[in-house]
Amino acid sequence: MPRLFTGLEIPADIAQRLSLLRGGIPGARWIDAENFHVTLRFIGDIDDRTADEVADALARVRRHEFDLQFSSLDSFGTAKPHSVVARIAPSRALSELQAEHERILQRIGLPPEGRKYTPHVTLARLRNTPHRDVAAYLALRGGLLSAAFHVTRFVLFSSKASTGGGPYIVEQAYPLAEFVETRP
Repeated sequence: MPRLFTGLEIPADIAQRLSLLRGGIPGARWIDAENFHVTLRFIGDIDDRTADEVADALARVRRHEFDLQFSSLDSFGTAKPHSVVARIAPSRALSELQAEHERILQRIGLPPEGRKYTPHVTLARLRNTPHRDVAAYLALRGGLLSAAFHVTRFVLFSSKASTGGGPYIVEQAYPLAEFVETRP
């Protein structure tokens, strides 16, 4: 029974820059750069027949390539921080792609995602890390500046049931249409 999710890969040069942010939080489990991604929709553990339906339905998505950029470093978990993330700047193209994945998966019969979509890349997972340690880390790193990166495809990932952080396997890749500017 595969555990699946849809997402965007992070280019190797951008992943390398993000990996330089490792360290500085005692007890953090840092994600390996090759496992950095932006989740579009977590699907979960499903049977093989449903996995085939998902893969076929995603092949009908028709969207154009687009650019993304990181906006900031942050942490998730208000009462108790559980991860350090690089947030993605607002993007209409990303929001529309994610919403289409949500619609497709609900039509297949999967339950709706209960959480509000917050695009990000998880850099580290935390366990019992004091707020002050996370705040100190974020204060030292300041704003996250990185070049925009171009998104040319989305993928269907699989993962093993684990405590998170990979390894993730690309099961299927779905190219986005090249955006061609037309001039009068």
